[in-house]
Amino acid sequence: MTDPSSGPRDWPETLATVLSCTYEARTGRALAFGLPSSRHFHITYNYWANDALHTADLFTDKPIPQGSLFPIRYNPAQPQRSLHAESSTKPAKVPLLASGIAGSLVLFFIWLLYLHGCQ
Repeated sequence: MTDPSSGPRDWPETLATVLSCTYEARTGRALAFGLPSSRHFHITYNYWANDALHTADLFTDKPIPQGSLFPIRYNPAQPQRSLHAESSTKPAKVPLLASGIAGSLVLFFIWLLYLHGCQ
């Protein structure tokens, strides 16, 4: 049996069935945090875990057609908690944030040189 305190990578894997896939423009996140989101598809799915049917949803950048099967992982202690199997193994998307910070620093130094050049 899987240890319930273990991380998502150790959770059991099962297949989920897509109930619906809708496109949603998620501009609110870009306005609030300054980072646009590429995850525009809202997927609702269900899966069997611990002899019960559970329903969950996720946002993804790729559509998954209704009726399709895809792997998810669920928490054995709380089977209503699940993660898309690929998302639990993908590294965080740091390059976008890092390039934003680097660009901000470059602009700051250009502005600083401009201010000192005006004297």
